[in-house]
Amino acid sequence: MKVLILEDNLLWSSRLKQTLTAFGHEAIVASVPQECDAAIIALGRPTMASDVASLRAKGAFVIGHAGHKEKELHQAGKDAGCDRLATNSEITNKLPQILEEIS
Repeated sequence: MKVLILEDNLLWSSRLKQTLTAFGHEAIVASVPQECDAAIIALGRPTMASDVASLRAKGAFVIGHAGHKEKELHQAGKDAGCDRLATNSEITNKLPQILEEIS
């Protein structure tokens, strides 16, 4: 599966890319939306809402993530149209299972 990572934090993006690659996915770190099967987006990105709209228009499954206490960001992700919301710990510990849900 081709997975786009829209993450401003370089540590997170490299960690996500490494995990995705280890599980056989094609992982791409980018700063703007592009063609992909699924995208993982930080809900705190200033352009999150427009990025989600663009990704959804391209047919991507969008997974938004933020800290478990960042309820307002999770609500913003829901309002923006993310297909799946996750906490940062879910992304860290359950990413392969989350992607398995959508394949």
